[in-house]
Parts: sequence; structure tokens; C-alpha cells
Amino acid sequence: MDWITTPITAELLRGASELESTSRGLLPHRLPAWARAQSPDPQLAMVEAQPSGVRLVFRTRATAVELETLPTKRVYAGFPPRPEGVYDLLVDGRLTRQGSVTGGNTLTIDMATGTADYRDGDPGAVVFDGLAGGSKVVEIWLPHNETTELVALRTDAPIEAVADSGRRVWLHHGSSISHGSDAASPSATWPALAAAAGGVELINLGLGGSALLDPFTARTMRDTPADLISVKIGINLVNADLMRLRAFIPAVHGFLDTIRDGHPGVPLLVISPILCPIHEDTPGPGAFDIEALKEGRVAFVATGEPGGGRLTLRMIREELARIVAQRAAHDPNLHYLDGLDLYGEGDPPLPDRLHPDAATHRLMGERFAKAAFGGVFAAGR
Repeated sequence: MDWITTPITAELLRGASELESTSRGLLPHRLPAWARAQSPDPQLAMVEAQPSGVRLVFRTRATAVELETLPTKRVYAGFPPRPEGVYDLLVDGRLTRQGSVTGGNTLTIDMATGTADYRDGDPGAVVFDGLAGGSKVVEIWLPHNETTELVALRTDAPIEAVADSGRRVWLHHGSSISHGSDAASPSATWPALAAAAGGVELINLGLGGSALLDPFTARTMRDTPADLISVKIGINLVNADLMRLRAFIPAVHGFLDTIRDGHPGVPLLVISPILCPIHEDTPGPGAFDIEALKEGRVAFVATGEPGGGRLTLRMIREELARIVAQRAAHDPNLHYLDGLDLYGEGDPPLPDRLHPDAATHRLMGERFAKAAFGGVFAAGR
């Protein structure tokens, strides 16, 4: 096949803050360099470079598309191999093909010792062929949970960037639940599903383990053009045992103030935590369930002692509802959504006691779309 190679540029990419040139290709980042420089946390460094919600978008008549990438695979010592990262190919908004890239770099993590070993690998490629002819918009959603350097984009017909769709841009921030932990594929995380249902362009700042009211995240959101904004606050603050109630309240106000500095009139939705029974009334820190690990399963437990202003999910919901009600008196575009309306009592249990599975991601996406895009985000559609 005679491939046409098209340089990968920011014009073809959506959902990323910037592209970093590396020795092997281009690495999409969801936080800008100045923000990354303000945190030494390796967890944040890992998750912001995992391209949840990031996708290549172009118009073409091609019937075959090849994307060469250099993935970084995570391996957890003593556990079965993780599934390969999934690439979703959408044609005119409909999921048409899926694939994976084998090989790549390897990051081996030993949870018992807290050490990690990194080894370089070789790029690979995913090929989507047999596509229908004719002009169409192609989207390639990158693996939401696998760091992915972009090496080359090849097609059997020319491609062109897609002009602004005219759709509203929804900027969302949250934890690993919003990042897409345990979702089936990148276009099947709950924010991606909700965005598709709402007919909006998604910028996903779901950062696994890192929704911690960091000022640089608020400033990133302040500086990112958006028509709709949501922030899902709570679970990481509890399972990291990061702060007490005294610090939490002004930190929430400061986070919202910063967003409002750049988006004074944009609809802003504050979402409280979904149900997580281990942390409803028991503070963090959260920890791996040792007995489950012995059985080869991953599950979590809460280890904190209540009292002393230590945060629980129930406390956070109460405070977020109060804070939003207080601020809404002078900010009519600020709204609150109880996370229990997305996932709560009576829903199937979380397999690891913390993260939604694929079916729950779909359920949450449907419920959010109804509550937000059928409600507070409905105006101006």
C-alpha cells in the first residue's frame, strides 16, 4: 500500500493542553509545562501524560489509517499483565474500529517496595483498514490509561484538519473515576459518553489520584477556553488524607475563585463524590487490601480514624452543597450536582470498592447527560 504520511500537529489534536517533542515523537500533555513544573508528584506526572479524552481528528477519503506510537506499558510485579491500551476509531461520530499497539516502553511497579523500573522499547502501530470510501470525519481516541507518544500518521488518501465544529466545549476535572479507570475504552469513559450524548467537545482533566484542589490545576482551567465547566471534588482528598475540614473549605472557594477569574459567566457545575462505602464515614488514607492482594485481586480499604476534622465523603457532600448554595446567591451560573445521583445506593457494587467498571461508566455517563445536558448545561444548545 502507498501510504501518505501527514505530520502530526496541534491542529489535528483535541483534548490536549500541549505537545512535547521527544526523541521518539510527540507526547500529548493535559497540563501545561508551567503547571507540571509546580508539582514533584510522580503520580501526577504519570496520569497527566495519559491521554484521557485526547484524540486525533481529521477529514479524509482514506479507507486505511495507520497510527504509529510509542506506548508506555505499566506492569505491576506479582500481578497478571494489564490489558493493552485501546485505540477507538470513530467515523462521523460512530465507533467503527478498535485496536491496540504492542511493545513499547515498560514501567514495572513493585507495590510492596514502592519502587519502579523503567525500560525503553520500540514503537508499534495500529492499523484500521476496510473503512468506507467517501469524505468522512475520522477520530482516533488515544488510550485513556496508557502514556502514548505519537510517532507517525499514515493514510491511503490525503487528510485535512477539521475546522471548528461549532459545538460547545466542556471542560471537566476530576479523579481517576473521571480519568476513566476501568472503563472499557477511551470513548467509553463516563465523561466521553456524556459528551457524546450532549453533543459537546470534551476536554478531560480527570487526573487519577490527583484531583486535589491544586492551584495550578485551577489556573489551567482558568486559562482554557470553555463554554461549560465542571469539577468533581472529593474522593482523592479523602483517600490521600490530604487536608482537614479547616483547609478544605477555603481551598474549594479558592479553586472556584480562580476558575471564575477566567470564566466569570460560564455555567460551572460542582459535583460531589459518588458512593464509595469504604470512605462514606471513614477517613483516609486509603490503602490496598492486603488479603485481596494475596488472592491476586486489587481492592481498597479505608484506614483512617474519624474525628479531628478528618474528611469523609459524607462531610464533603454536605460542605460542597453548602458552599455552592452560599456562592450561588451572587453567582447564578454556579450549580451543584450530588454525586449520589450518578452512582449511589442500589447500584451494583464497585468491583474494587473504589472505581466504576465499564457498565458503571456507561450508567454514570447516561445519568450525567440527563442531569447536566438536559438541565443546567442545556441553554444555548
